[in-house]
Amino acid sequence: MSPIHKSRTEIAPAQRVRLKEPPLFKVLLLNDNYTPMEFVTDILEQVFRKTHSEATQIMLHVHSRGSGLCGTYPHAIAESKIDLVHSRARTEGHPLKAIIESA
Repeated sequence: MSPIHKSRTEIAPAQRVRLKEPPLFKVLLLNDNYTPMEFVTDILEQVFRKTHSEATQIMLHVHSRGSGLCGTYPHAIAESKIDLVHSRARTEGHPLKAIIESA
């Protein structure tokens, strides 16, 4: 029997892999004359994880300026949050809208 020979395979040094942060997008709530302020505050607390104080400030900004920033997220997360806002608003019979914008 011949001895088993193991061949040596040279492995190239690890190449530097630079991961880029995903591009971020703003999620904005738009004002309307029908959605109750309490519902908007609840959405901000539940969907965007804002404190009650933060949610109230954002809601008042939306009410007075026409739109307000809910947060900045990677595209897939931003779209998911917008879908959740629209779904909850429809379920409750409110016309609340959210949009996505480049950060």
